[in-house]
Amino acid sequence: MSLASLKNITVKLTIYYDASCPLCLAEIHLLKNHNKRGLLDFVSLQDLRPADCDINCDLAMQTIHARLGENQIIKGPEVFFEAYKRTDLRFVNTIFSFSFFRYVYAKFYLRFAKYRHQISKVIGPTLLALVKKKYADSV
Repeated sequence: MSLASLKNITVKLTIYYDASCPLCLAEIHLLKNHNKRGLLDFVSLQDLRPADCDINCDLAMQTIHARLGENQIIKGPEVFFEAYKRTDLRFVNTIFSFSFFRYVYAKFYLRFAKYRHQISKVIGPTLLALVKKKYADSV
């Protein structure tokens, strides 16, 4: 997908995230600050009631889930590919436009998701603090 065609995206993406994970919160904070076109919505898994939603919260805690438009559920690395298409982060979109990078990232994400909680305990608080500091004026 070319960078020019990213401007034609109008379908909203709702991302379901773990609000107890500092690393996840850092990513969400970054995405919120680059959501200039308002095409991203964010829902904490902790705020969801399973009876009110067709998202399996247990599965979503293991690998990120999102709703593309009204009906389509996407999971894993595809969520990030779709999320960044809706931001103004041209560099990330350029990198994600290469199929080889998407393949490598997808493999990395599957490994990362398995150990997300341990990784987040180590680097999450620092990354979250850095992102919050960087975007303190824009929130």
